[in-house]
Parts: sequence; C-alpha cells; structure tokens
Amino acid sequence: MRRRAEELHKCNDGEEVEVWGWVRNRRRHGRLVFIDLRDSTGVVQVAVKGGIADDESLEKASSIRKESAIKIRGYVVHDPRAPGGVEVRCTKLEVIGESLDDYPLRKGVGAKVLYDNRHLYIRSPKITALLKIRSNLIGAVHEHFRSKGFYEVDCPTIITAAVEGGATLFEVNYFGSRAYLTQSVQFYQEAAIYSLEKVYSVQPSFRAEKSRTTRHLTEFWHVEAELAFADLETLINTVEDLVHNVVIRTEELSEKELKILGRKIRTEEVEKPFFRIKYEEALGILREHGLDAEWGIDIGADEERIISSEFDRPVFLTHFPREVKAFYHRLDPTDRRVTLSADLLAPRGNGEIVGGGVRIHDYDELIERIREFQLDPNDYKWYIDLRRFGSVPHVGFGMGIERILKWIIDLPHVRAACLFPRTTTRIYP
Repeated sequence: MRRRAEELHKCNDGEEVEVWGWVRNRRRHGRLVFIDLRDSTGVVQVAVKGGIADDESLEKASSIRKESAIKIRGYVVHDPRAPGGVEVRCTKLEVIGESLDDYPLRKGVGAKVLYDNRHLYIRSPKITALLKIRSNLIGAVHEHFRSKGFYEVDCPTIITAAVEGGATLFEVNYFGSRAYLTQSVQFYQEAAIYSLEKVYSVQPSFRAEKSRTTRHLTEFWHVEAELAFADLETLINTVEDLVHNVVIRTEELSEKELKILGRKIRTEEVEKPFFRIKYEEALGILREHGLDAEWGIDIGADEERIISSEFDRPVFLTHFPREVKAFYHRLDPTDRRVTLSADLLAPRGNGEIVGGGVRIHDYDELIERIREFQLDPNDYKWYIDLRRFGSVPHVGFGMGIERILKWIIDLPHVRAACLFPRTTTRIYP
C-alpha cells in the first residue's frame, strides 16, 4: 500500500509499504545506500542494503541521480537516528522517471540562479513549506469571507478602461481592438453587489509599474471585496476582522511548515483594535523624521515604511487628499479636500497591505470626478450606468496576498511569496 512520508510514523515496525517520490539526496557506504526520498508531505530516509534489496535495486540506488522519481517497496523500521524517527528498508527500487543530467542547483548558488531555475527550486522542502503556507492563507481568506455571508465572484481579466490609472496598464491586442490586463476587478464587483450585496474575489491583478522595491510585482494575487449599504467605519471593521482572522488561522494551519522554515508568525501583531491615523497626522510623523512632507504628496513605499515602523500593530491611514486617490473615491462631505479612503499599513516598516475606500454612489458626483481626472465618461459608460438604477452607498478594498505573506513570515521580497514571480526584470520561467 502506498504511504506518504508524513504517514510512515503511524506504521508498525515491519509493515510493508510502497513509497513514491523524488531523490533529494543519496549517500553510499559500500553495499549500503541511503536515499532521502521526498514527496509533497515531507522527506523519509530509505536504506537500500545488499542482502535485503535485490542486486538490481542496489545497483540503481548506487548510481541514481538527484531528483529522479522512484518507487520504493520495503518495510518500516522506527529508528531515532533517522530523520523523523522512521526509515524504510528497501526490498525493491523501481525508477519511474530518471534525471537525465546532474541537478543544476547546488548549495551556495546565488538568487539569480535560483530564480532562473525557479521551476526546479520550488522542489526544495523550504519552498514547498512556503507554498503550503500560502495555500493555507488563501484557504483562510475563503473560510473567513464565507463565514461572513460573502459570495465569491469571478471577474474578467481583460478590460477596456483603467481602474487605477492609465500609466500602469498592460495593453493587449484583442482581435484588433485595444484592451488591457486588469489592475483590479473592483468595477465588476460593484456591479455584482446590486445582486449579491457582499462579494469577494481572489484573482491576479496586473500593474505596469516600474517600481523595483521588495514590495512590488507586475502580476500579483489580489483579494478584493465590495459591500453594499456600507460606510467607512464598516469598511475599516471589515478589513480589521479579515486580517486578524486570516493571520491567526494561517498560523494555526501552518505549524509544521513554519517549523521547517524556522519562522514564527507574530500573532500579537494582529491584536484588535488596529491603530488609526489620518493623512494629516501621517505628514506629522514624516516631518519628525526630517522629510519635507507637504499637503498633497502621495505617500509611497518609502513614506509607508517610516510610518508603519512607528507602530507594533497594523495602522489604518485614512482621509487621503482628493488629488492622490482615484476618481471613484467619495469625497468627505465635511471636508471635500479629502476622500473617504483607508489604507492598512503592516507594522515593522512593511507598508501597505490593503487599500480601500467608500465608492461614489451619486451619478453627478461620479461624472464630476471622472472629468476632474481628465478622463472620458464614455470609457466608463456601463460603470456610470450603475448609478442610474438604484444606486446605494457602498465600499470596497483590495489586499495583496504576497504582501501579507512577506509581512507575517518575514520574507526578504514579495517574489519569494509566489510560485513564479513576475517583476520588471523577470518574465522567465
């Protein structure tokens, strides 16, 4: 019976098993060969010994290359000297898929080599553990939203007009017409709330930003949500609950993987309530650090790092000036210089992980804001049309999966948080 690596410790001594996997390492000691065999659940030590395994199996084990796929038949022996305290004594080795060349990844190679060979590097136990944590985090996102009565929707990736600004659009030829890869599914979610009221999506977004920071990707996975009949306070509370619950749940689900990585999720950093400051207060923090922070500046990665370093929990930064937020943000009725917007910055200098705000629900105000940004209302005809038929106050936000992971497990760069990263300098493999 086939057993996975993580199941072997439950087997009795002498129990016959089959184990399938890939050769992680091989060590030869005469007529005894040790193979570290990995599968998706972990690594088990296999002993191929003359007199127990047949001669053909011993010969194969003695010459098998790293990362060859093999099937082992044998029996379980509990041995405290073996990794994980269990070993499989091989009676028969079968090669399923042989490595045709020596494996190109060796200890000490640089980051460029590792990312040029990302298709191979993801086989390492540490990257496997990281990808499992990512999977657990996304699972926790779905679990949270569904427990709160949200419906998942799938929105188009190919769009005809900018959501976040034309300068960061990837253009595509759509059967002779000009189209773009989506920067956000927000507009389609706004349409969906008139049917479902509370919706969310987990989809990729694309930004043609030439930013070369440790926090930027050109393709990233975006958790987005929109809520009908909601205000800024509802938005802030919704985001706070999401981040708190998702981080706690990810830590609960990832005990084994965190141990492999030697990391700990600081769950104390998501204790509620999170901090809240207005844009004007943030300018004061920047000035205290010697920056010339005048009203109207856009708070970018460097400024976010300074602000978030002042807090030991996430901090909501609210009420940005109207000129620095996109046209769809509603203006504060009590101070029309600012928008009803809220970004969430992660502590320890990690910066923005969530961006959101109150959407404009009034037809005339939306037209005015589109023109203020020197955009053509005809490009947004169907979006504007939503305000003509039963429009309601509503809010929405987006959260970056890779940025959340970078923060909670202290990754050096968001590119480490995804399977195959896309940056300004990398589109291969």
